[in-house]
Amino acid sequence: MEIVFEGRYLTRPSLAPLHFLRSVVRSLLERYGDAIPMKAAMRGFGALLSCLAAAAMMACSHPAAKISDSWDPKAAAAYLDYREGWWVGWTGSARDHGTFCVSCHTALPYALSRPALRAALAEQAPSINERKLIENVTRRVRLWKEVGPYYSDQGYDHKTAESRGTESVLNALILAGHDAQTGQLTDDTRAAFNNMWALQQTTGENKGSWPWLQFDQEPWEANDSAYYGATLAAMAVGTAPWNYAAAPEIHDNLASLREYLKRERAGQSTINRVFLLWASTKLPGILASDEQKAIIHEILSKQQADGGWRLASIAWKWNGWTIKSFENMWLREDGTPMEGKSDGVATSLMVLALQEVGVPRDNAQLKHGVSWLKSNQNATDGSWPATSVNKRRHKSSETGRFMSDAATAFAVIALTDNQQTTSQVASASKH
Repeated sequence: MEIVFEGRYLTRPSLAPLHFLRSVVRSLLERYGDAIPMKAAMRGFGALLSCLAAAAMMACSHPAAKISDSWDPKAAAAYLDYREGWWVGWTGSARDHGTFCVSCHTALPYALSRPALRAALAEQAPSINERKLIENVTRRVRLWKEVGPYYSDQGYDHKTAESRGTESVLNALILAGHDAQTGQLTDDTRAAFNNMWALQQTTGENKGSWPWLQFDQEPWEANDSAYYGATLAAMAVGTAPWNYAAAPEIHDNLASLREYLKRERAGQSTINRVFLLWASTKLPGILASDEQKAIIHEILSKQQADGGWRLASIAWKWNGWTIKSFENMWLREDGTPMEGKSDGVATSLMVLALQEVGVPRDNAQLKHGVSWLKSNQNATDGSWPATSVNKRRHKSSETGRFMSDAATAFAVIALTDNQQTTSQVASASKH
């Protein structure tokens, strides 16, 4: 199977060559660190090329995914509801005052996506787990000065501040999205925004952003994830009803946020810029038209031959043909090899962002991405495939499904948006 890797077509490596690749990368980094001598680097690249050549010869033949022109919203809803219900009751997510933490891989995507299924399923009210999530966030906002942070400084460094900053943004986004469904900006959502603005950084190189949880876990809890958090804050402001973005009391905060997003944009990974592109469709003024087009071009250039995208190729910034870049593309942080195939997280986010920014629905690459999503829903449980780029987990375990939770939620948003727009275009053409 061929894939596109930074604009080059490669055959998906089999497992044995990837183990060899891991040993080459590890030995060079352990011996020389970042300062790899030229001769050693050349020997390393020679080994890498041999590895890739071996992979090309040994790659297994995999049948292509069955092309489908439909997907199952009911199955997707059942999967998302089950997973959110599990998260709510999991001891690992439990926090004080009878609350639970909001995760970037399960709870937040659920909050953003589940309302999109309501029309498709003819539901008259939010699901049980939607209500539990909103009640949980509301409770933590009301008890903001009493509840403890997601993680304390005990056993960690700076985790209290990082937890507070992260939670303040997630709370505001979730409640703003909930209010947008009714068109009424509630006092609880205003309080969530007040908490968020109070924690916005006002000095230093991160001025305009928020302290963000860092566990060296790409793509949402890593050293560069503060930028992702800032895009979520922009989405929250742009989503809130009653033209909240124009409120005089947040003018300076919003100006600082816009400046941060502009100042740090060039140094970001593709996935961070994708969230910025999505946010720009909610909050005008954070990207100019030519800047949006540049990100669109970047997204389309990373599409693989099967129509999908691969998370590892967008989660890190490509730093040239270096040993470290190869390691990021093909090895997890725990040293286990990653496959080269497309996945649900990357593909759904790319399709979603392209549609939101207004790429025509008849664009060939967008249509190919939509086709990938429709053809790759799990017929058994309704989910979309995705795995961690940090640690190998068993795909059938509860924690091994975290990335599939995000993939399924973002796929739902992308496909329901595609259905609605396609229906509108078809209806308009009849008149």
